[in-house]
Amino acid sequence: MNSRITIRAALLAGAAGLATPGFAQTAPASLDKAALGLPAQDQGGSQPPAAQDQSVPAPAEDEPVEVVVTGLTTRNRALITASADITYATAQDIDRKAPRSTADLLELVPGIFVEGTAGELSNNYSVRGLQGGGQRFIQLEEDGLPVIYQGGGADFFFSNDITIDRLEAVKGGSSGVLTVNGAGATINFLSRLPNFKKSEGLARFTAYSFGQRRGDFYYSQPITENLAFNIGGYIQTNPGVRSNPFNYDGYRLKAMLEYRFNSGGFIRLTGKIGDLKAAYYADQPYAYNNGRPSGVPGLDTQFGNVGGTAFSRISVPVSTFVEADGFRDFRYDQGVRVKTKQLRIDIEKPLSDSIELFARARYLGLTDDFNGLFPGSGTGNAGLSSAVNYLTPGAASPISGLLAAGQAAFPTTVRFGIRNLRTGVVTGSNEVATLNALNGNGFLQQTTLNHDFQSGHDFGSNFGARWEYKGNNFTNSLTVGVLYYDVSRFQNQSATSAVVNDVRTNSDIYDVVALNAANNVIGTLTDNGQISYGNWGAGIRRRSDSSVSIYANDEFAIGDKIHLDAGLRWESDSAEFRDGNTAAINQPVQPGVINAAVVPTVGSTFDGTFTVTRRTQSRVAWTVGANYLITDNLSVYARYADGFQTNNTDPITGVELYEAGIRYKYRRLLNASVTVFRTNFRNQFYNFIDPVNPTIQTSFLADLGTTGVEIDALIRPVDWFSIDFFGVFQGPTLNNLRLNGVPQPTFNGNRPERTPSTLFTITPTFKLPNKLGEFYARYKYIGDIFADSGNGVSLPAYGVTSFGINLNLTERLQVSFNADNVFDVIGLTEGNPRQGQTQNATSGFFYARGIVGPTYGGSVTLRF
Repeated sequence: MNSRITIRAALLAGAAGLATPGFAQTAPASLDKAALGLPAQDQGGSQPPAAQDQSVPAPAEDEPVEVVVTGLTTRNRALITASADITYATAQDIDRKAPRSTADLLELVPGIFVEGTAGELSNNYSVRGLQGGGQRFIQLEEDGLPVIYQGGGADFFFSNDITIDRLEAVKGGSSGVLTVNGAGATINFLSRLPNFKKSEGLARFTAYSFGQRRGDFYYSQPITENLAFNIGGYIQTNPGVRSNPFNYDGYRLKAMLEYRFNSGGFIRLTGKIGDLKAAYYADQPYAYNNGRPSGVPGLDTQFGNVGGTAFSRISVPVSTFVEADGFRDFRYDQGVRVKTKQLRIDIEKPLSDSIELFARARYLGLTDDFNGLFPGSGTGNAGLSSAVNYLTPGAASPISGLLAAGQAAFPTTVRFGIRNLRTGVVTGSNEVATLNALNGNGFLQQTTLNHDFQSGHDFGSNFGARWEYKGNNFTNSLTVGVLYYDVSRFQNQSATSAVVNDVRTNSDIYDVVALNAANNVIGTLTDNGQISYGNWGAGIRRRSDSSVSIYANDEFAIGDKIHLDAGLRWESDSAEFRDGNTAAINQPVQPGVINAAVVPTVGSTFDGTFTVTRRTQSRVAWTVGANYLITDNLSVYARYADGFQTNNTDPITGVELYEAGIRYKYRRLLNASVTVFRTNFRNQFYNFIDPVNPTIQTSFLADLGTTGVEIDALIRPVDWFSIDFFGVFQGPTLNNLRLNGVPQPTFNGNRPERTPSTLFTITPTFKLPNKLGEFYARYKYIGDIFADSGNGVSLPAYGVTSFGINLNLTERLQVSFNADNVFDVIGLTEGNPRQGQTQNATSGFFYARGIVGPTYGGSVTLRF
C-alpha cells in the first residue's frame, strides 16, 4: 500500500517546532485509516512491526487505530477539520523513495522544488515559487527542534537513517509562527522512541552502483518498568554519485535514554555524534545541440566530474594573519568533512487533565570543512575557451592580463605554452593540432578552489504550556511558549584561488609558461596552475545571533462543524557580524617558484582586523485559519499567514501566504485535496559573486509573487493497486529588482531564477500476493527553469523514471532493489549562479549542474 498521504491539521506545533506533546489519537470512525495510511503507535514508544513491515497484518478496516499527529493542540481532533497543510511519510515511504541524500526526501512534500545535484549534502530546496539556490523559509527539524537556527545548510548536520521513524511537513500556515525561520515550510524528522515493552533491533546493509556501501543499525530495550534506551546510526563509505578516485567515509550515531513518570509525562536524554565526509559537485560545461543540452567530448553529462587526483592537495598563498606559514591547503581528497556533537533533553509533564508543561533544549557543537570545486566561477562561459585562445595574447584570451604581465616579466618570451602538472609535458601555442585535440575538445577552463571552514555552536530551546477548556458546545486549546537560540559561527573562506585545468573527467591542471623559440620554459606565470588568489575576498567572518521568541497558538471549535485557528510569534534577534578587512600582501617566498613578478600579491586577503556590525531587529509573525466541515468526508478551509526570515545583521525578509483548499475522501477509492495559494515574498535579499570582479559581493533585492494550485490525490481502485499523484502548477514572477540598490525595470515580470512553473510526481504501486511485498514505479516531472533572473538561459524540462521492489522473504527479513533515472535522461537543476543575473550561451557552450544517469542498488534488512 502506498501510504504517503497529505493530511491537514490546525497549527501543528511539533511539526513546526512547537513542543506540545505528541498525544496518541484515535482516528474517528468517519476517517478511513487505510486511506490515511497512518501507523499504530506502540505504548512502548516505538512503531510496532505492523507500521514498519508489510509482512505483518494491518488492523482490520473497522477497528479504531491510534495515531500520532505531531503537535495538534486539541486532542482527538479529526484531521479533516483542520486548516494547516501537512504531509506525512512513513518509514516505508522513505524506503520507497530510496533517497541518495537527505534533500531527496523533501520531494515527498508537494510544492517543494529540490535541486538534489550537489551530492549527499549542501543541496538546495525552495517552496511555492521562491527562487532556487538556497534553503530560505524552509526549516529542517529533528523531533520538533530545528537542526540549526538559521535553517539553511541543515543537511550538513542531519542525515536520514534507520533511527528515523517518519517525516511530517507543514507548509505555510502555522509554520512561521511555531518555529524560527520556517515561514514557508517545516520538515520534521521524527525518531523511533525507546521501547518500554520488549527489546527490538534492526540491521540493514545498503549498496549502490556508484560505490556507496553503508550499514545501518538500531537497537532498543527496556531497563526497568519506567526506563528504556535505544541506540542506532550508520557507517558508510561513499565516493559520490559522479566519477571520483576518492572514497569518503564516515559515521553518525544517536542514543536515547527515557524515563517515564508514574503520574504521566517523561524525561528523555539524547546524544548524537558524527564524523562524515562527502563529495560535492558544482557546475560543469555542457553544450547546446539543436536547442537541447548535451555533453562536451571527454566529459560525460551523466557521471562526469572534473575533480580528481590533480586537486588532491594544493597549497594556496594567504595572509599570515590566517595561517602562520602563509599557506592554506585545499584538499579535494577530503571532500566535505562535517563533525557534530549534540546533547538534548526533552521533558513533558501534565499538571492536571487540562494543563501540561513541556521543555526541550539541545546544544550542537559543529565543524564543517568544505573543499569544493567551482568550474566557471566568475568567468562563466568566457572562461571556457580553446587552449589556442588561452595562449594567444590579446582580448580573445581569458587570461590576457596574465599573458601581458608574463611578457613584461620575461621579455625574451617568443610564445606561451601549458605544462601538465601531472605529466610534465609542455605544449607550445604553435602546436595548434595538439592543443585542438586536447581531450577531444581542445578546451581549457578556470576552476575556483573553494575551501570554506566553519566552526561554532547552535543552542536551541522551547519551553511552554498548554491549557484546554471544554464548555457548552465549544472547546478551546491554548498553547504558549518561549523559544531561545544562541548561535555563533566562525568562517574561514580565505585563499580562494583559481586554476587553469582541462575539460574532462579527472581533469589535469596546467601551469602557463613562457617559452623561447625552441619551446623551452624560461618562466612560469602561474603557481601550480593558480592564476589568481583571494578571488572571493578576505573570507574571514564571525557571526552570532541571540534570539528570543514569545508565541501563542489557539484553536477554537464550535460544535463539530466550525474550527477557528490563530497564532502569533514575536521574535527579537540581537546579531553581530565581524567581517574581515582586506589587504594586498606580498606572496611568501617559495623555492623554485619564479612567478612573483607576474602575480606579486596573494590577492584580497585578511589584514587581521574586522569591520563590526551589530543590529537588533524584531518582528511579529501571525496567522489565522478556518475550517468548515460540510460532511464527514468533505471540508473546506482558508488560511492567511504573515511570516519572516532573520538574516543576522542583514534586513529581515518577509513573506505573505494565502491559501484555500478543499479535501474529499470517498471510501477506499479516493483521498484527495486541492489547494489554491498566493505567496508574496517581499524584499528577497541575498549576495552573489560579481562576475566582473569576483572579490565583490553584489546585492540582490527583489519582490517575488506566486499564484498556483497544489493537487494531492491517492486513488486505490482495488486493494492491491494504488496511484499516488501530487504536484504544483504555479506562475512565479519577479518585480522591483535592484542590484546594489540600482533598479532593474527590464527584469519585471520575469520568472525567478531556478524556479519551475510545473512539477509533479506519479507513483503507481502494486501489492504482491500473500503479503510478499510490493512493486512500484515513479515518474517525476520538472518543468523548465531559467538559469538567471534575466531569463537569458533556459534549461529545458525533464522527467525521471524510477522503479523498485520490496520483498518480505520472512517476517524478519526484507530485501529491496531500486533503480533511478532508468532512461538516462539529462536534467539540469541550475545554470551558473556565479556568472551573474544576465547570462547567455551564444558560444554554444554553458555551465550547469545536472542529475546523474542511471543508478541502482538495494538493501537487506533484518529485524530481530
